[in-house]
Amino acid sequence: MGGAMFDFLPTNPSDKAATYAELAEAVSAITTGESDRIANMANCAALIDAFVGDLNWSGFYRVVDGELVLGPFVGRPACIRIPFGKGVCGTSVSEKRTMLVDDVHAFPGHIACDSASRSELVVPIMKDGEVVAIIDLDSPSPARFDAEDQAGIEAVAAILAERF
Repeated sequence: MGGAMFDFLPTNPSDKAATYAELAEAVSAITTGESDRIANMANCAALIDAFVGDLNWSGFYRVVDGELVLGPFVGRPACIRIPFGKGVCGTSVSEKRTMLVDDVHAFPGHIACDSASRSELVVPIMKDGEVVAIIDLDSPSPARFDAEDQAGIEAVAAILAERF
């Protein structure tokens, strides 16, 4: 692919299911044949930002030496390291499950990297039964994410798991 140009945008942003299907297609297309995890995460953070809407942060944390370490993202500077079991991201890793939080301020131990964030969706990327990274989406709107968002981002995580 090298210098290939991509122009992925949702064709009908008001149709959430179609938008997530298009996002999954774009993620698959842009990561096919590319083995570099950082490059794939960087492009996917940009795609998620372009497709999802009402986000103030979208990106990745990587599992490195028993903790989460910041990966590629779109948004304001973020926490660099998060221990397993701490905050929404660390809880997602320790429990190996998606976390959909309507009000981050009500979440015990929430780590406020950006005070503007009100709701959060964290989806683990699993490889051989272990979390290798997480996708983290923050929104300034309370209760921004629903089951459809969760399913859409879980589909993205499944595609990326094949590339890890």
